[in-house]
Amino acid sequence: MDDKTIIDLYWKRSETAISETANKYGRYCRRIAYNILHNNEDCEECVNDAYLKAWNAMPPKRPNHLSVFLGKIVRNLSFDRYNGYTAKKRGGGEIPLALEELEACIPASSDTEQALDELALGEMLNCFLAGVKPEARILFVRRYWYLDPVKEIASSSGISESKVKTTLMRTRNQLKQFLEKEGVRI
Repeated sequence: MDDKTIIDLYWKRSETAISETANKYGRYCRRIAYNILHNNEDCEECVNDAYLKAWNAMPPKRPNHLSVFLGKIVRNLSFDRYNGYTAKKRGGGEIPLALEELEACIPASSDTEQALDELALGEMLNCFLAGVKPEARILFVRRYWYLDPVKEIASSSGISESKVKTTLMRTRNQLKQFLEKEGVRI
């Protein structure tokens, strides 16, 4: 079933919307949640909570891309759950590692304009990624959005871990330079 039809089911308040969503995007959503939580039970709970959030959001929202809409919901719910844990070992090490890698090129904001700064930073990041070579963009998004381990990225991309790490490092350096040119203090 295509996305438009599934979204129409949500708007009609048809319960089949959730089962069709699960059929089409369940694996995708579970992968996002599992990469953050590394726990099957928590993963399933986040995915089910995401379906409920989607149900409650449509209407009035009508997403242009259902996969992106669901992915963002699952990712946010998974991070919320992850932040609720006090033990670092629950995250499998990928979240702190990925955030540490980005630390040198993404500014930390704590002032009252934080929300506006984050929105502007998101727009700048989209602009930056639009100008990056497709291979580097894919590796960057897989690592820092989906939190895929470097080993998994290398294996599925058919390139060495060393090349993945090098490409990510160069892309982070390019991002840092781009943000500095845009006037972002790092």
